[in-house]
Amino acid sequence: MEFHVCTLFPEMIEQGCQTSILGRAMDKGLISIDTTNIRDFSTNKHMKVDDYPYGGGAGMVMQAEPVYAACESAKQKMGGQARVIYLTPQGRVFDQKMAEEFAREDHLVFLCGHYEGIDERVLEEVVTDSVSIGDYVLTGGELPAMVMIDAIARLVPGVLNNDVSADIESFHDDLLEYPQYTRPAVWHDKEVPQVLLSGHHARIEEWRYEKSVERTAKWRPDLLEKHKKNTCIQ
Repeated sequence: MEFHVCTLFPEMIEQGCQTSILGRAMDKGLISIDTTNIRDFSTNKHMKVDDYPYGGGAGMVMQAEPVYAACESAKQKMGGQARVIYLTPQGRVFDQKMAEEFAREDHLVFLCGHYEGIDERVLEEVVTDSVSIGDYVLTGGELPAMVMIDAIARLVPGVLNNDVSADIESFHDDLLEYPQYTRPAVWHDKEVPQVLLSGHHARIEEWRYEKSVERTAKWRPDLLEKHKKNTCIQ
C-alpha cells in the first residue's frame, strides 16, 4: 500500500514513520510512505506558499496553485488515481471503521494544511475526503496524517506479526478491548484472573467479552449503544 503526504514539513513525516512497526513494514515492502514538499511548487522566488486572506482577518492562507501542483505530482507518482485526504477539524471524525475503509485502497494522498487553512478553491478541486482526528485544533496536519497512516497501515496484511490482533483490538464491534495480562502471574500482590490460566478457551472468550462490555459501558457508553444496536442486544 502506498501513502503519500503533501506537506510543508516532510522531515516531520519521514522521521516519525521510519521506526517501530511502520519502519519494519516499509523495510519488508508492505507499505511505502513518501512525501512531497509543497514549497517545491511555490511560484515566487522566496518560496512562499501563503498570502493574506481576502476579506481581511488574522493569519495567512495557503495558496491554491502550489497545493494543487503538489497534489497532482503526488497522484502522478501513484499512477494518476488516488484518494486525497485533507486533514482538517471540519472533516468527518476518524474512527476504526474509516481506517478499515481506507485500508482497502491501494493509494492514499494526505494533504496537510497550515496557517489559517488552504484556499477553498483548490480543496474543491482535489480533495476527496476531509477528515478530523478530533474536536481540537493543531498547528498543522502532519500529526493527524501520521495517526491515520499508523491506524490504516496496521490493517494491511503482514504488517502486524499476528494478523489476528488487528481484528480483535479496541473498537472491534464497537467495544473497547478487554484487560490484558502477562507474566508473572502475581505482581504487587495482584493476581492474573484465574480464568485466563484455565486453558478453557470458551470461558476465556466469554470472560473477555464481558470485560469488554464492562469497560465500554464505563468509558464509552456511546459505543456500547452502537454495539447493542448492531448486534440486536437489548
